[in-house]
Amino acid sequence: MSKCSILMALTAMCFVSVEVNAQFIPSEGSLESLYPGKAYSPNAQRSFPSQVFWGDTHIHTGLSMDAGLFGNTTGLDVMLRFARGEEVVSATGHPVKLARPLDWIVTTEHSDGMGMITDVAKGAPNVMKSEQGARWSKGLQEGGQASIDAALDLITTFSQGKMDPDLLADYSPGAPIYASVWDSMVDTVESFNDPGDFTAFHGFEWTSLIRGNNMHRNVIFRDNSDRVKQVQPMVTQPPFGSPDPRELYKWLEGYEAQTGGQVFALSHNGNLSNGIMFPSDTRYNGEPVDEAYAMERARWEPLYEITQIKGDGEAHPALSPDDEFAEYETWDAGNLDLSEAKTLEMLAGEYAREALKQGFAIEARTGVNPYKFGFSGATDSHTSLSTADSDNYFGKASNAEPSKTRMSHPFTETENGVFPGWSLVASGYTGVWAEENTRASLWDAMVRREVYATTGPRMTVRFFGGWEFNENDLRSRAPAFVGYEKGVPMGADLRPATTDAPTFMVYALRDPIGANLDRIQVVKGWMDSSGTLSEKVYDVAWSDDRDPEADGRLPAVGNTVDLEAANYENSIGASELATIWTDPDFDAAEHAFYYARVIEIPTPRWVVYDKVRLGAEIPEDATLIGQERAYTSPIWYSPNG
Repeated sequence: MSKCSILMALTAMCFVSVEVNAQFIPSEGSLESLYPGKAYSPNAQRSFPSQVFWGDTHIHTGLSMDAGLFGNTTGLDVMLRFARGEEVVSATGHPVKLARPLDWIVTTEHSDGMGMITDVAKGAPNVMKSEQGARWSKGLQEGGQASIDAALDLITTFSQGKMDPDLLADYSPGAPIYASVWDSMVDTVESFNDPGDFTAFHGFEWTSLIRGNNMHRNVIFRDNSDRVKQVQPMVTQPPFGSPDPRELYKWLEGYEAQTGGQVFALSHNGNLSNGIMFPSDTRYNGEPVDEAYAMERARWEPLYEITQIKGDGEAHPALSPDDEFAEYETWDAGNLDLSEAKTLEMLAGEYAREALKQGFAIEARTGVNPYKFGFSGATDSHTSLSTADSDNYFGKASNAEPSKTRMSHPFTETENGVFPGWSLVASGYTGVWAEENTRASLWDAMVRREVYATTGPRMTVRFFGGWEFNENDLRSRAPAFVGYEKGVPMGADLRPATTDAPTFMVYALRDPIGANLDRIQVVKGWMDSSGTLSEKVYDVAWSDDRDPEADGRLPAVGNTVDLEAANYENSIGASELATIWTDPDFDAAEHAFYYARVIEIPTPRWVVYDKVRLGAEIPEDATLIGQERAYTSPIWYSPNG
C-alpha cells in the first residue's frame, strides 16, 4: 500500500471514528458571562439610532407664488423624483441629477396664495379681473426681465400686506380652488412616500412677513394623508390668517386636537428678520416675551434652520468677534425685500448662537427657555431642485439656474443695499440620526433634536455629552455604543453631574466624495451668576500635526484650491477626527450649552465652477473659496440637573 493510500485510509478512519456533534449553542447564562449585557454581534440588539438619513426641510416648486413668477414651471413630481435620485429636466431645460439620492424631503410650498401662480400664468378669468393679477400675468407671459420684475413686485406687495383681497380670497383656506390644490399636493406626496427607502413628508411654509421682516416657519407633519387632509394650511394674510407666530401655535394645537396627529414648526433662517426672529424682551407687536410665549415657542419649535441658500445663520462677526470662522456666507444688508437696512442692534435677534444665549436670560426671568432648539440645514430652493453641492448648484430660483450671467444679477437691490447674485449659497442639508427611514422615526428624531445641519457635504458627525468619558472610549470603530451608555447625544440635556466637569465625545468622518476635515470645534455659551452672557470657541481636534500659536489660535490648515480647474486636493486635512474633551472652564453654577462645529478644508464656491464650465465672469468682490461645515444640535447643562 502506498504512503498516500495509507494516509487516506488513516484519514478516513479518523473521520469515521469521530462522532458528529450538533452546533454548540451557549445557554443564556453562558452568553451573559462571556459578554455581560451585550450580544456578541455589534449589530444585534442595538437600542439606539445607528444610521444618519439625509434630507431637505425647505423646498419649493412652481406651486409657490414667487417660484412660479421667477419661471419655475415644474411641480411636485419633479421635486420628488429628483430628491430620490432620478434625473429630471429643470424649468430652463437643463438635465440635472444628484450625485447621491436624498433619503427624505419635506414639501414646503408657501401656504399663502398656494396655486395662484398657475392661474396667473394662464390668465384665468378671476386673475384677470384683478389689476394686480393682470399685471403679474402680463409680466409672466412676456418672460425675461418682465417676469423677474413681476415676481419682485409680487413679493413686495405680499411682504407689505397689500394683496388684492378678492384675489387673495380665491387662494386662501376655505375657497374651492385652494382646497383642490392642497388635496392634490397631499395625494402626490403620499404617492411618493416609500417607508424604508424614501420618506416624503407633508408640510407647508407659513410665510409671515412684517413689513418685509422674515418670520417664516416650515410646518412638518408626522402623519399620513388621512389626517393631513382633514385640515387646510395656516396662512398669514388677514382676514384668512395671521402673521403672529402665536396664532400659528394655536393652529398647530388645533390640528393635533382635531386629528389626533402630530406636527411641529421649524423657524426659517432669521438673518433677514431685522431682529424680530428671536425677541428677548418685546415681540414685534409690542407684546412682552413672557412665560406663556416662552412655553409655546419651546413646545412647538424644536428646530432652527441654521443655514440655507440665503446665507448662514450660526453667528455674526459683530456678535462673535473672537470667532475667526464667524464670517461665513453672511447676509446682513437688510430684511428680505431690502425695504429696511440692517442696523447693528438688530443682529442679536437673528443668529442662532446669540439666541441660545438669550434663552438663558429669558429662562431666568420667566422660568422657561424658549430657544432650546436643535439645528437643521435646508436649501430653500425655488427651482424644485434640492441641490446643496457647489459643483451642482442650480440657484435660488429658476431665473438663477446655470448661466454665464447669473452671478452678476443681484438677488435684491434697493436704495438700502444689495444682495449680490454671487452671494447666494449652495446650502444646506439636515442629517437625522434615526432607527429607520420612515416618517415616524425621522420626525421623532427631529423633535428630540438628534439632528445636525451641514452646508451641503454629507459628513458623518456624532456628539455626546457626559461626565465620565475618557480616551479609552475612542478605542473602537463604533464608539456610539459607549456614547449612549455613558452620556447623551446631540439635542439632549446632560445627566446629573458625577464629576467636576462634563466630558464630550465628538467624532467626524468626511463626506466619502467630499473634502477632508480641517478641525472640530466645540462652541460653548453660558450665563454667569450676574446674568452676563458669554461664549467661547474651543479647537478640540485637528489635522496635520499643527500646534496652537502663542495666542491659542490654531494655524490655518492650508489651501489646495485650483481656481483654474475648479478643483482641490485632499493632500491636507484628515479623513476623520475624534476626541474626548473636558470643559476646562466649567462652573457648576452656570447654565451652559455646547455644540460641535466641524470645518472642512478650503474648497471652491459655486461661482468658480460657473467660470470653468460656462466661461462666466466673476465679479471682483465675489468670494471664491469657502470652508464648508457641519453644526450639531447643542447639549445643555442646567445647575438644577
